[in-house]
Amino acid sequence: MAVKDSVSKVVDSTMDSILSVFNVRWLHPTEECDLPLKNEIENDNSQLDNIRQPSPHPVLPQVEQELLPISPSVVADPQPGPSKLSQDGMPSSRSFHDLHIPVKMMEEFLRLAQDNTAKDLETCGVLAGSLRNRAFHVTMLIIPKQESTSYSCQTLNEEEIFEVQDMRSLFPLGWIHTHPTQTCFMSSVDLHTHYSYQVMLPEAIAIVMAPMDTDSPYGIFHLCDPRGVAVIRKCDLRGFHPHEEPDDFIYEPCSHVHMNPDLEFDVVDLR
Repeated sequence: MAVKDSVSKVVDSTMDSILSVFNVRWLHPTEECDLPLKNEIENDNSQLDNIRQPSPHPVLPQVEQELLPISPSVVADPQPGPSKLSQDGMPSSRSFHDLHIPVKMMEEFLRLAQDNTAKDLETCGVLAGSLRNRAFHVTMLIIPKQESTSYSCQTLNEEEIFEVQDMRSLFPLGWIHTHPTQTCFMSSVDLHTHYSYQVMLPEAIAIVMAPMDTDSPYGIFHLCDPRGVAVIRKCDLRGFHPHEEPDDFIYEPCSHVHMNPDLEFDVVDLR
């Protein structure tokens, strides 16, 4: 069976159940939705003028070759903690602004990653967008030039990513990558990569697409704050490695993310 058909069936058949696990809320077409990027920029210039855009480095660290390689699935807290609930029992976004993701974006990313996935190679992308009415909206998926292995992905020519974001005054809102044959989790390399995004923008997200994981074909994560952020901040190790055990989990599913079926997005493939 072709990878694309297999991935689409897995994602479509499990989307509703996974959304409930990760506390991600679907927006229905009847609910208020936001306009495409060109209107967001025109209507929100006053807000953007007063906000300094964060610029976390989008490079995905390259895994160093160890004398005794460690599998990424056995280190770095492979299981996320539960999404935190507020006192009324509803998902809590703490002080985070809401972040909207186009419903079709993840499916499009899997399509763009299909050739690499068939070769058991990871693919990565950068999520960019804007701030409107105190909510972030992912409106662009950037696929940079990259080098990949089965367990890692390294971006190349990062200045091209910055140029695309600067041309449209976009915030770097996170990143997305595949686990071609592994389950859906954040490895130690993933955690360190995401730290560079989240330390600059607390709302930044990390999306893991695991098309072969029938239980969790995707996850939308961030570092637990403050405990997870503190663990990664103090860690100077590179490559796949275990982290010290905090009192609780290092990362968790995001509770401030909304899947928006009416949010439009552009794709810039720099490969």
